[in-house]
Amino acid sequence: MVDRPGLIAPEIAERYGVSIHTVTKTWAQHPAWPAPAGKRGRYKEYAATAVAAFVRQHVERQAADLEPTRLYTAQQLEDAGIGIKAGTIRADLTRNRWPEPDNTENGVNRWTGQTVMTAMTGRRGYRRTE
Repeated sequence: MVDRPGLIAPEIAERYGVSIHTVTKTWAQHPAWPAPAGKRGRYKEYAATAVAAFVRQHVERQAADLEPTRLYTAQQLEDAGIGIKAGTIRADLTRNRWPEPDNTENGVNRWTGQTVMTAMTGRRGYRRTE
C-alpha cells in the first residue's frame, strides 16, 4: 500500500475528529481552505500540510492569556479576546457546558483566569473571515 501525502475528506474528518459534513460544507467553503492537489475516487485530495496549517490558523483556539488568580466576568472575558462572546458563556453556563462561577458575590458571576483557561482547552473554535 502506498502512503499518500494527501488527504481526502473522510480522512480529514477522521484525523481531526469532526464529521465529513464539517469538512465539506464548512471548512472547505472557507476562503483560506487549501486548493485541491488532485483527486482520489470521488473526493478532492488536499495536501496534509496545507490542511494542518488551515486547522492551526482557523479551527484551533489560541490559548487564552489570562491572569490565573484574577476574577473575570463574562463580558471581561469577551473583551480579553478569549474567542467566545459573553452571551455564549452565559448560554453555555445554563446548559452545563461552561464551569460554574468561582465567585458570585453581589449576584455577579466571575471565574478565575485558571478556570477559564482550563475550560477553553476543551473547546474547538471556528473563526469566519468575511
